[in-house]
Amino acid sequence: MGGHGVMGNEPESLDYSVHEAWNEATNVYLLVILVSFGLLMYARKNKRKIMRIFALPPSVGSTPEPNFYDSLQKVRLRQQLEMYSLARKFEHQQQHQQQQQQQQQGQTESVQLSME
Repeated sequence: MGGHGVMGNEPESLDYSVHEAWNEATNVYLLVILVSFGLLMYARKNKRKIMRIFALPPSVGSTPEPNFYDSLQKVRLRQQLEMYSLARKFEHQQQHQQQQQQQQQGQTESVQLSME
């Protein structure tokens, strides 16, 4: 039974060390929870700043100017296409008018010939 008394002392000290470790662990968990809550509140208020940090930075070689020039090239190409289509319409109208004039001249010549 004397051995039981020694064994009885060990579990008490073991219990105390487990209790102390549990206290430290809960303190750490409580601290982690509070810090996480604080970070969450900060993130809600400063969402744009945080997103700017994680956004991909523009590469050094590219600047906004190439996009501007690309859009200018597209506008210029559109203008050229419009001018081309207008020129084709104008030529088509001229050809159509010339054909009508030739037909009218042919009719007037035939009328003149018949009158003579």
